[in-house]
Amino acid sequence: MRILVTGGCGFIGSAVVRHLMTATNHTVINVDCMTYAASEETVAAVAGNERYHFVKANIVNGAEIDRIFEQHQPDAVMHLAAESHVDRSIDGPGVFIQTNVVGTYTLLESARRYWSALPGDRRDAFRFHHISTDEVFGALEHGDPPFTETTPYDPRSPYSASKAASDHLVRAWHHTYGLPTFVTNTTNNYGIWHFPEKLIPLVTINAIEGKELPVYGKGENVRDWLFVEDHAEALVKAVEVGNPGETYAIGARQPRTNLEVVKAICSVLDELSPDAAGPREQLIRYVSDRPGHDFRYEIDATHAETALDWTAKHDFETGIRRTVQWYLDNRPWWEAIRARRYTGQRLGTSV
Repeated sequence: MRILVTGGCGFIGSAVVRHLMTATNHTVINVDCMTYAASEETVAAVAGNERYHFVKANIVNGAEIDRIFEQHQPDAVMHLAAESHVDRSIDGPGVFIQTNVVGTYTLLESARRYWSALPGDRRDAFRFHHISTDEVFGALEHGDPPFTETTPYDPRSPYSASKAASDHLVRAWHHTYGLPTFVTNTTNNYGIWHFPEKLIPLVTINAIEGKELPVYGKGENVRDWLFVEDHAEALVKAVEVGNPGETYAIGARQPRTNLEVVKAICSVLDELSPDAAGPREQLIRYVSDRPGHDFRYEIDATHAETALDWTAKHDFETGIRRTVQWYLDNRPWWEAIRARRYTGQRLGTSV
């Protein structure tokens, strides 16, 4: 199968590309416009493979995307290109609407034109896999059952609203035009090569450097954590066997409060790289909460686990240990980012 992956130099996208290159025989066309959060280093280990092709392009450029479809003749699309940081969406929602909504629309239209002209057997086999988030479902409170594929949409942030809009577009293109699309929604991902603006990489790097560890509010907000390599495996299984019109909610059943996550990072880091100044937990600082901060996300992954014959391999303790060790072992990568692109400053406070 020839798979067009959008956003393949980002965090989740690069994990998908690496999995496709090392665990399957599929060919990858990686389309990425290389925003601040993208990195060529994330796919450097597989970039020399003859089954791998990289194209620098923006999904909002319909003519360029049309050309890529025509030249590379994909059998499927895995659409991961997106602006994804809630705090940045609070400061500047416009780019989220442009990339996540307009970009998805543009990609769908290019895919529809291409798919419509395919011969019958290839047309029947074509798939458009849209990768999304559980944040489109809104927030859970204590005692609420986890999200499932049928949970009503209730997005609360500019980011989640833009992803909800793109999900609806993908489903509409299936029901209106017959384009064989399906959607996967997932919980918070973490792991290697994660741009250091999100909670786990930011706290890990700050703790390595002996800097303060910011925790929003009282640290009671809950997220369901999925190791990125487990997610990549699930996404590839989905593009191989997923049915048009379906939704698959993917998670690992590993909910933790933000404070539990931060303390787990401190504990692992204290063990792997003790600091003479003492336990890292003393670096925790409670800061004003994020505007509109959703209390809890959690997914019931039963349907996806059954339909895709997949379960997450990492529990949170195993995954966080691998993650912390990776950041200890790869200082040059994140130090260069800290020096040039993002210094670790707080975002999302402009309201």
